Amino acid sequence: MPGAGFVLREHQHIRYNPLRDDWVLVSAHRMKRPWQGQGEKPVQEDVPRYDPSNPLCPGATRANGKVNPEYESTFVFDNDFPALEPDAPEPSVGDHPLFRSASAQGVCKVMCFHPWSDMTLPLMALPEIRAVIDKWAELAVELGATYPWVQIFENKGAMMGCSNPHPHCQVWASNFLPNEARLEDRTQREHLQARGQPLLLEYGRLEAQRKERLVVENTDWLVVVPYWAVWPFQTLLLPRRHVTQLQDLSADERDSLASIMKRLLTKYDNLFEVSFPYSMGWHGAPTGSHLGEDCGHWLLHAHYYPPLLRSASVRKFMVGYEMLAQAQRDLTPEQAAQRLRSLPEEHYRTRAQAAQ
Repeated sequence: MPGAGFVLREHQHIRYNPLRDDWVLVSAHRMKRPWQGQGEKPVQEDVPRYDPSNPLCPGATRANGKVNPEYESTFVFDNDFPALEPDAPEPSVGDHPLFRSASAQGVCKVMCFHPWSDMTLPLMALPEIRAVIDKWAELAVELGATYPWVQIFENKGAMMGCSNPHPHCQVWASNFLPNEARLEDRTQREHLQARGQPLLLEYGRLEAQRKERLVVENTDWLVVVPYWAVWPFQTLLLPRRHVTQLQDLSADERDSLASIMKRLLTKYDNLFEVSFPYSMGWHGAPTGSHLGEDCGHWLLHAHYYPPLLRSASVRKFMVGYEMLAQAQRDLTPEQAAQRLRSLPEEHYRTRAQAAQ
């Protein structure tokens, strides 16, 4: 029970994140302070449908001289400037425990969602989103046959470092488990051993019952602003069934995933009536050499990390205390969820077109 006088929406407190085994400081009273800091440039809304100079467009010539096919759905190609390559030489292990190195090999791919540059996932039709999901699962199988970790991620918007205004994501596969994967593997394994059920499966069921941080849900999926959220409108996408990898989703689950993604991302765009920037990515059970292991402690899930806080031009910065001490947020997760939950599920651009 909260202490006398404590009001969740007004008083600072810290919250535990069992998935990362760390804490976040919630300072709800700070939302009352005036903002005189940096404002961002308006998000570009007038993206041309086709630009021959955009290297992601059908028929465009990329930096390495290769020409894209005239694709009509998804299109996958090897990243022209990969962070990981499959034949990188092995480093020496180092001559001291404080100077260690290890092998880093892999592949990096780019996946276009749609041939039109002015299209984004919330504006795409459900069958088009389903095609994206199917391609994700296909790549997870293909790359996961060799590599222990396949990271699918989307950086949407220039604010998140996206250099090309075209609907796309990246897929990096590595011969090692990255930091976030190793951390989630440990915390989920420890939770299963301690409580007898997968961490995120138990958490999702509790959130579905409590409703206070729920944003959208359907038969197979739910989206919440997690209790331990760091970013203002951060969300966590969870399946209701115990499934550990994208490729294990049934046809119905893939259809309902397309639906709930469209609903969530439409709400994001409607929040400030702007093409909402974010970084998102899928986490699931390790693959490659781990395929024969029992990974029942895992639950497939997607993280969405959007930076916007007060408006389309005011973002949250991870600086100072966040870099040197621990994560901190102002808006409570419950307030963020309520705002997202109350938004319409018809896209603001569709409404504007209908009003003309």
